[in-house]
Amino acid sequence: MVKIGLLSDTHGYLDERLFDYFSDCDELWHAGDVGAADIIRKLEAFKPLRVVSGNIDGREVRLLSQENLHFELEGFRVWMTHIGGAPPRYNPQVKPTLQLQTPDIFVCGHSHILRVIRDPKLRKLLYLNPGAAGREGFHKIRTALRFILDQGTIRSMEVIELGKRGALS
Repeated sequence: MVKIGLLSDTHGYLDERLFDYFSDCDELWHAGDVGAADIIRKLEAFKPLRVVSGNIDGREVRLLSQENLHFELEGFRVWMTHIGGAPPRYNPQVKPTLQLQTPDIFVCGHSHILRVIRDPKLRKLLYLNPGAAGREGFHKIRTALRFILDQGTIRSMEVIELGKRGALS
């Protein structure tokens, strides 16, 4: 059993309340547009971190992250990337791989739109986008996700609302 804290699109701002929300998580996933290498360092010092870079991330963040992460955890094949699109309109650059090597969980950021969707056309792939935890962008509410992976079962999926986009923590 592994408890995951999932965030994206911090754009250089890390809400300190995430440390409380993620205190009982076993690892954290950041789906890109980190915005500052210091955020990666703070998260890594707190919990084990899996992080991908996003389109706004500069050289320093890119050196500390990957463009795509493919891994297996608790019976799930996971693919995390920043710009993946969303069911049924996936990014044309990821769609062929999604169709040939469909993961169980596909994690994206970029859109700033919180979504948890099953895609029945792709063997019931679970699409996760935690929305945006930062203050930059068009989203109205800053969000993140928390959930448990347990031997092929996903449970206790929770949406964390961090307040209005422009509001300080």
